[in-house]
Amino acid sequence: MKKIKRLYTYTRNRQIWRLLPTNTGKLIIEERDMNSREAFYNCIQIESGEEIFHDFQLEEKHWSGIESIHNDMIYFHKFASRDMPDHKGIIAFDILSQKIIWQTNDYIFDFISSDKIFCYKIYFEGRSYYILDSLTGSLLEEFGDNSTDVNRLREESFEQNNFEGYLFPEPFEESSSSFPPADQIVDSIRKKYTVAGKIEYIPLNEIILMNFHESLKDGNFQNTFKAIDILKKKSILEMVLNAHSKTFVPDSFFIKDNFLFLLIEKTKLEVCSLNIK
Repeated sequence: MKKIKRLYTYTRNRQIWRLLPTNTGKLIIEERDMNSREAFYNCIQIESGEEIFHDFQLEEKHWSGIESIHNDMIYFHKFASRDMPDHKGIIAFDILSQKIIWQTNDYIFDFISSDKIFCYKIYFEGRSYYILDSLTGSLLEEFGDNSTDVNRLREESFEQNNFEGYLFPEPFEESSSSFPPADQIVDSIRKKYTVAGKIEYIPLNEIILMNFHESLKDGNFQNTFKAIDILKKKSILEMVLNAHSKTFVPDSFFIKDNFLFLLIEKTKLEVCSLNIK
């Protein structure tokens, strides 16, 4: 059985900056108001779209971002200055209570592992590393400048926790496709549309998901998403993601666990469930 079910559309009419699914079935949506440059943070249940909170802002409304999400806690950062990308401080926000639990300006977030936050301070002669309790922010251990151990732990944490359950589209390469049925489908797409640039795709058993840019007569591009039944060679879901863009818009869709996320015109999110057996 092959099925893609459209669940809901989310929008607050601002540019969606980042989409961060959590390991507890929630989705954190970071948005930016392109006029005021303020950052807004929203949270919904992935499966239902039910709102948990919306339009949360830190005291610093412009220069902030998310370091990580772990067990229903969001760890924010500020920036050292408006002109530099260097991060500063850690702000722990509890999704369930919707409150800031603790914060510090003394450390810079590095990574989180086993409910411990690995962070550091910058000195003239280098970095000094520390471990904080992720729930309280209390200091658990000082690593000093032992970057070897920290680097090893960071790599282990990255391998274990990052991108688990994710599938991202890859550029289709005709000469090195490891998914032969895609060749015919891509060929048919190129015959039907004036495709510009690479076609991005994710193969899923008997379904292939792809998006591509079509050249328009005015020199702009239309970005189209298609889900195609390989056996029937039939489109089972088709959607224009960007109707009239001046540049290519890559990474317009991805999969996390059993959900498909489609970003439309940079301001709308379409969430679908996947049932592919």
